[in-house]
Amino acid sequence: MPLVVFAEPIAILFGVGETAGLAAAYGQVLFAGSFFILFVNIAYGILRAEGDAKRTMYAMVAATLLNMVLDPILIYGLGLGIAGAAWGTIISLAAVTIVLLYWFFIKKNMYVCFSRQVFTPCRSVVSDILNVGIPASVEYLLMSVLCIILNLILVIVASTDAVAIFSVGFRVVSYGIVPIVAIGMSVVSVVGAAYGARHYEKIRVAHTFSILLGIALALCVSLLTWVFAYPIASIFSYSQESAHLYPGIAAFIGVMCLFYPFVPLGLLSSSVFQGVGKGPTSLFLTFMRSLVFAAVFAYMLAIPLGMGEQGVWWGLVAGEILGGLLAFAWARMYLSQLDRLTREETPLQKEEPETT
Repeated sequence: MPLVVFAEPIAILFGVGETAGLAAAYGQVLFAGSFFILFVNIAYGILRAEGDAKRTMYAMVAATLLNMVLDPILIYGLGLGIAGAAWGTIISLAAVTIVLLYWFFIKKNMYVCFSRQVFTPCRSVVSDILNVGIPASVEYLLMSVLCIILNLILVIVASTDAVAIFSVGFRVVSYGIVPIVAIGMSVVSVVGAAYGARHYEKIRVAHTFSILLGIALALCVSLLTWVFAYPIASIFSYSQESAHLYPGIAAFIGVMCLFYPFVPLGLLSSSVFQGVGKGPTSLFLTFMRSLVFAAVFAYMLAIPLGMGEQGVWWGLVAGEILGGLLAFAWARMYLSQLDRLTREETPLQKEEPETT
């Protein structure tokens, strides 16, 4: 409820300027329908934890397609404007919620059984969930705080146009790292299963393989966005009002080509710590990447060194590079500790009682 009431002040804090009213109209609908957003993501997590990533994909694709159909109907057909886009999102998630509830409570073809008769509150389980869930939530908050800081720096050194360029360009970046985020979700499940089974060596395999795969995908995305930077920029600046943003968006996309290859190092290493239940460690690494490295470098390059809005871009890249390397090194040290623990446990595991 507070987010619904204070949607416009929050939008102003993000530096959206004259579009604060539109941002508030969009945000209020999403905040009001946050139940569906939370439930769907929790349900996706349960399915992925069971290894049923296929049904998760089906549900996500269905929600996306329904959203794509509803958006033009609600925005233009019913004249709801920007709020129609938010309603399309909430309605599509509500529809998928019905499907998920059917899978969970009616079809019941899952490993997890939802029944009040067999439900017993367990403090240790709740503690484990909160130990990972709360830090993970704060990580998303830190990303929002980083955006606020970067937008404020951009307003100081440039104008609201610089904020628009950054917002649009970073949306492209968000699309570009989707495959890496998907790998990170899988890593959490795989690492959690291996850690629970005390197969610590499989955690190193999962980390190594995911990092290599993530870097390979990131390099492909970097190459594609560098080659098609201007065509991609034209998609977001086709109108007469936004045409002047075209060169800036293309330049931002070009700089971000150096950002992608280091995302797997930080994101997937944090996923390992989430998988073993060390949420605070993952939060610390995100804090270092976002509010220490990225924000500080963006400020130093943009203001003291006089690079202006491009200083913010390069600061974001520098922060991701240093933060990614720190997270990767931290994860490898932790895996080395698990390796030593494995060697200590192996002789005991090999002992068998004598038979006669």
